[in-house]
Amino acid sequence: MPMSESVVAFTPRVALVEADENVASIIEVLQDQLALAREGKLRSLAVVSVTADGGAIGTQWSCKPSDVTTLIGKLTVLTHDLMSERQ
Repeated sequence: MPMSESVVAFTPRVALVEADENVASIIEVLQDQLALAREGKLRSLAVVSVTADGGAIGTQWSCKPSDVTTLIGKLTVLTHDLMSERQ
């Protein structure tokens, strides 16, 4: 299948990490989102990454410029829900 100009091929990186339940869960979520993206069923995606030691949090997103405000609002609601679950 020929690649579109907008698709970037990444060289796979294999980490020598023993897969546990948490790693498997992360991989499953990413694979689900990748499948939806390949099927053209997504227009926006936000990812929040937390390092294994909890020392760093990163956010990444891909969306239409008109989606930014809505995406930030949804992330704010999600953050509040997560914080309330901690208590």
